[in-house]
Amino acid sequence: MRVFSVLLVVGLVSSAWGQSDNAVIMGTITDAQSLPIAMATVHFKALSTGAVRVVSTNEKGLFYAPALRPDDYELTTEASGFAPVTQTLHLEVGQKLALDVSLKVGPVKEGVRVTASADVLRTTDASVGEVVEPKSIQELPLNGRMLIDLVLSVPGAHVGFGAQTGETNPLYWRPGQRSAIVIGGSRPNANFFLLDGATNTDPTFNTQNLSPSPDAVMEFQVVTSSYTADMGGAGGGQINIVTRSGTSQFHGTAYEFLRNGAMDASPFASMGNNHLVQNNFGASFGGPLAGKRSRTFFFLNYEGLRLSQADAQILTVPTPDEINGDFSMSKARIYDPTTAVANPNYNPALPVGPLNYPYTRSQFPNNQIPSGQINPQLQAFLLKYLPAPNMTMMASGVDSNN
Repeated sequence: MRVFSVLLVVGLVSSAWGQSDNAVIMGTITDAQSLPIAMATVHFKALSTGAVRVVSTNEKGLFYAPALRPDDYELTTEASGFAPVTQTLHLEVGQKLALDVSLKVGPVKEGVRVTASADVLRTTDASVGEVVEPKSIQELPLNGRMLIDLVLSVPGAHVGFGAQTGETNPLYWRPGQRSAIVIGGSRPNANFFLLDGATNTDPTFNTQNLSPSPDAVMEFQVVTSSYTADMGGAGGGQINIVTRSGTSQFHGTAYEFLRNGAMDASPFASMGNNHLVQNNFGASFGGPLAGKRSRTFFFLNYEGLRLSQADAQILTVPTPDEINGDFSMSKARIYDPTTAVANPNYNPALPVGPLNYPYTRSQFPNNQIPSGQINPQLQAFLLKYLPAPNMTMMASGVDSNN
């Protein structure tokens, strides 16, 4: 009985379709008198791979084709005694397309080819959003090649409060993402990310877990409101990414982006032009696995980042005289802690201040600590590991290299 239950569950799972990254086509096949045609067949041929799906209509002339990968398709509708109709259309990620086809009586050899594009209006659901075109993914400048910047090209999306002010509150700041994105007026931490139909959302910050290379992305969808049941993982925007797959033709890319500090301008008070060399490189390649007639395809992508940068900072370090206990050049008073005694004039009812302190101490003569009160081990450590000062502070208290 237990074995039967496991097999039953596995069988049920195999028939479940993940729809968030796939497209769906549904519609009715009718004749010239708008009467439904039963047992008509619809062939869906993916132009990039040549893969074919076939569905049939029921007694009411209805057909339903789920789990179609985003691609350009050639649709051929056939029925006994009717001339076939062929048309091409493009399916986007998560699209649900209603398509009705009318067949005319005639021989099979008198096929009809429809050249007009299918209606792009959403008539099967009320979701509002936009799919970023593949050309935009490849050609728009993306800082650090982070795909989240593509969200800003969609109406209703803008950079959040934290990215504009530097606020590090978790409500606004997204670690590793450079900025918070507001979609449709929602909070930046209310967005939901999908990658090939699977959750790609960090549960702690609601940020994107994995940002694939733009060369590996086929479509990028942003849904801003009125989500369907296969989305709605959060109350903000839904960002749905579909990666590329191999096709019947070999194709690939190779790229190298170089940034260095050779031509960078330096601010007036900087420490000079820091060493900076950043290489962002990669390649992608895909095609049929065993010849052009193969129905098995592969796609590979690699992206590397190499960053070499020197970071010059201005830090305050003690002078050799100060390490030896001589603070005579300092304006700060150095007190002997061994001389601390209770202040008989201290009033606990008044605020603590220079004239009302709990204890009193004596200042070292001439602000110099006797050598006998300096720890020799600590003194040797400071002399060995701390660099000596190589510049002085200006009278205004502002460090400058000019």
